[in-house]
Amino acid sequence: MKMLEVKQLGVRYGTLDVVKDVSFSVEEGEWLMIAGPNGAGKSTVVSAVSQSVDSTGTVLFCGKDVRSYKPQELARHIGVLSQNHAVNYAFMVREVVGLGRYAYSRGLFAGRSDTDEKAVEEALALTGLQDLAQQSVLKLSGGELQRVFLAQIFAQDPDLLILDEPTNHLDLLYQKQVFSLIEAWRKKPGRAVISVVHDLSLALAYGTQALLMDQGQTVAAGPVKDVLTADRLSSVYGMDVKDWMQGLLRQWEGL
Repeated sequence: MKMLEVKQLGVRYGTLDVVKDVSFSVEEGEWLMIAGPNGAGKSTVVSAVSQSVDSTGTVLFCGKDVRSYKPQELARHIGVLSQNHAVNYAFMVREVVGLGRYAYSRGLFAGRSDTDEKAVEEALALTGLQDLAQQSVLKLSGGELQRVFLAQIFAQDPDLLILDEPTNHLDLLYQKQVFSLIEAWRKKPGRAVISVVHDLSLALAYGTQALLMDQGQTVAAGPVKDVLTADRLSSVYGMDVKDWMQGLLRQWEGL
C-alpha cells in the first residue's frame, strides 16, 4: 500500500485555479522532490496535503482520507516544516523541541511521559543541539533555529515529513547539515519525505522521486532522474538549465 496517494488535487483562490488536477504518490523510503519555477503551485500542494488549505480531489494516507483524521491523530503520522518561523517568545530550545510531542498529549495539564522525554532527547542529539538545549531561541542564528524546528518535527516522530524549502535563506554549511539530517531520518523503516525545493542540485542529490510542476499543473512525476531531464527543465524554466548549472560548476576549475 502507498503511504501517501494524491489524486486530482485542486486548489482555487477566488476564481484562480492555483493547483489543477495534480496526482502523485509516495511510498515508504522515498524522498519526493517537488520542483518548478516560482508560482508553479509547489507550496500550495504541500499545504493542501497537510490540510492547511482547502482543496478538492483526494488525499489518502495509508489508504485513509486525511480529512477523516482528527488533527492530533494526523499529527502522529504527518509532520510539517514550513519555510519561515516567526519566533517572538523566549522559550528554551528544549521547550520548543518538546512542543513536537503535543500529538501524544494525554491532556492539557498532563506532564510529558518517559517516552516523550526520550523522543526529545533523541531529537536534540540527532540535530546536535544538546549544548544549546537551555538557550533561548531568541538568541539563535537562522541555521540554529531551523535545526530547532527540525528537531521539533523529529520529536513528533511522524511517518511522513513534509518540508517547504527547508534550507531557504540558509548558508551552505546549514544546507548540508539540514539535508544530511533529513536523509539520515528518512532511512529508518516506515518513513518518507516530501520536499519543495528550488535548488535542483539538491533535488538530484537527495531525491528518489520528483514532481515537476508549472502553472499549477503536473509536467512529469516519477523517478527523479527521469523527471528532471534537461529538455523538461529547459521547457519549464525557459532557459537551458543544464548548460547554466554546468557553466557555474566550471568556475571552480583551477581553484
